[in-house]
Amino acid sequence: MKWTRRFATLLLSCAFGSAHAAYQVEVEADAGLQKLLTTHLDLVRYQSRTDINEEQFQFMLATLSEQVRALSSTAGYFSPVTSVNVIRADNKHSDNGANKTALTKVMVHVEAGPQTKIAAVDIQVEGNAAQQDAARVAQIQQQWGLPVGAPFEQEAWDKAKNQGLDTLQRHQYAAARIAGSQAAIDPDQQEADLSVHYDSGPAFTLGPLVVTGARRYPVQIIENVNPLRIGEDYDVNRLLTLQRQIQNTPYFSNVIVGIDNDPEHAEMAPVKVQVTEFQTQRVRFGIGYSTDTGAQVETRYSHYNVFGSAWVFDSQLQIEQERKYGLLSLSMPPDDKNFVNSVTASLEHTTSEGIDLRSLQTGIKRTRNGELYDTTYSLIYYRDALEQASGAALPSNTVVTPGKHQALVPGFAWARRNVDDPIFPRSGNLFTVETGFAVQGMITDQTFSRAYLRFKQFFPVGQRDVIIFRSELGAVFTNGSASQVPASLLFRAGGNESVRGYGYDSIGNSQNGTVFPTKYLVTASGEYQHWINPSWGGAVFYDVGTAADSWSNRSLYTGIGPGLRWRSPVGSLNFDIGYGVQRHQFRPHLSLGIAF
Repeated sequence: MKWTRRFATLLLSCAFGSAHAAYQVEVEADAGLQKLLTTHLDLVRYQSRTDINEEQFQFMLATLSEQVRALSSTAGYFSPVTSVNVIRADNKHSDNGANKTALTKVMVHVEAGPQTKIAAVDIQVEGNAAQQDAARVAQIQQQWGLPVGAPFEQEAWDKAKNQGLDTLQRHQYAAARIAGSQAAIDPDQQEADLSVHYDSGPAFTLGPLVVTGARRYPVQIIENVNPLRIGEDYDVNRLLTLQRQIQNTPYFSNVIVGIDNDPEHAEMAPVKVQVTEFQTQRVRFGIGYSTDTGAQVETRYSHYNVFGSAWVFDSQLQIEQERKYGLLSLSMPPDDKNFVNSVTASLEHTTSEGIDLRSLQTGIKRTRNGELYDTTYSLIYYRDALEQASGAALPSNTVVTPGKHQALVPGFAWARRNVDDPIFPRSGNLFTVETGFAVQGMITDQTFSRAYLRFKQFFPVGQRDVIIFRSELGAVFTNGSASQVPASLLFRAGGNESVRGYGYDSIGNSQNGTVFPTKYLVTASGEYQHWINPSWGGAVFYDVGTAADSWSNRSLYTGIGPGLRWRSPVGSLNFDIGYGVQRHQFRPHLSLGIAF
């Protein structure tokens, strides 16, 4: 604006002038303008400056009404009336004779007048969309953000135009543009007639990938995880899917996916993929804390180009107060169906609720991780050793017997993610199912089958709140007891993601203060989260569940309580106080992880 340029010039020309007495500004205006004016008026913004001279001060007073009018018009007020009252303060002298300047007060009062309303809206679309995509044109018109009768605001006007453009550009019409727009304001009638003219351009289809930046790792990796089909319609969400699929591999730290939106080359537009690679070797460390297993330290070493063929070697070591875990794995790069074949070996040692359990697992896996679905086929050998932490003999009526038990388990796991946000979801659901079986005599002590299901549903409430329902079911099916089934395949309940108000793995077959794993598991939870702002919230919850060797001998355990939630930069921090109704106890539940 002209007055801003004049003021900037004046500031420079008077930079060496004498400083004006300090002043304070009070702005009185309608609620719709108060924040806008106090944020952007120069007279307000510069009141803390000590180098404003009298000429600059007078210039800001002289141009105040013009600036108020320009700012108010962006909020739909085109005839504001501004009055200014300057209350000068006399200079006073301090005891030592030095001048002491009192504050000059500037009172600004703005009568906003009537706000301009939308009287008419005219939305036109030309190009391929006009002839071939009537539904898209109707969507733009129906979802228009400034309908007739709404107050006119410049920010809302810009947002509405761009929202319509985005509707075109996100699917098929990558070269869509705003060919023309106009907001015709009648200040006497306080009415605005809006018109916007979109040119969709041609419909785009996707061509082959063009990959840049791949040097250490073969481009075939990107081709194998590519979900796009040559010739399919251009869609921003599909390009984002490709981007996430590439980032889910361990090879690339950054991925940019896009196309050239040149309308002359809309058919079979090449998909440009620019990648930044991880170094061949990577070392990571981390610390964390959970009330389930205590403080945790973790280290991880990975090599992403074993044999010079993009095979991935991964090693992990986690040390927690009640759990130690180590893992070694060697994985091939994704094949042409996006499956990753791997061989793994892990050793886990846990001590909780009087149980000392050592579990060795080794085997092969075939895994495919997709945008919404994960699928795993596996053949895992389990060898577990369970004993009481005190070294005492196990009671005769426990579901497991002391010593080492083994099983060779063909397994299948499938997971579905259908949520609006993968880190902080408010709507949608998560579902996981795992199955497996073992046959006695085939490196297996006892024949059994096993199933585990977990489900979590999110329901948004209002602008920020959310209701969460969670349930899990687990069962090991055998003829008679499961005394020789590896204990790591059995179940206990209690803890952060189970039944709060009870210790981790404290619900099961309890014998003389020791809690042994069982054949069956059932838990359910309901939680309401109220968010004060996007970062902080509170919760109340109700959990119920059991782990038992037979359904007829079950004992249900209930936990209730409040909690705090914080969406931290590294994930969600949850702090709950659970009251275990059956055991008449309060227990804190805290989960936090920090990676570095």
